[in-house]
Amino acid sequence: KDGSVDHAQTEVVHNLMPTEGMTHMLNTQFHGGTQVTTWYLGVFGNNYTPVLGDIAATFPGVAGEITTLYDEATRVVFNESAASNGTIDNAANRAEFTFNGAATVYGGFMSSAAAKGATSGVLASVVRFASPKVLEDEAVLRITAGFTLVNV
Repeated sequence: KDGSVDHAQTEVVHNLMPTEGMTHMLNTQFHGGTQVTTWYLGVFGNNYTPVLGDIAATFPGVAGEITTLYDEATRVVFNESAASNGTIDNAANRAEFTFNGAATVYGGFMSSAAAKGATSGVLASVVRFASPKVLEDEAVLRITAGFTLVNV
């Protein structure tokens, strides 16, 4: 909250793309599905480990989406740069959550729905942090999110 970075809480973790997100991506790219033009990032506060079967309709409840402890009116827009070399991310414009109370954040997610707590849309990505982020009132949590396609 004083503008300094708590490097002990900085980490790189790999996300999980739930089946719902994979199906949406494949249908959009290869089968004429409807594109989502704006994606949103949210955070969750339950000690929950995401699974492939997570869906937008139930994820906010089981993961304990944090909806009242940060100032932003909606989930935070994923403001991505153009894809390059198989990667797309928001590193140039990280998502910021400004907390208005103490919170413990276990992870984050990407959804097509803007409203906090929304159970509609598509759940594109989920991630559980390697360690929970314990935040004080007025702390700012900055999240870099993205996707890299790899050949296996």
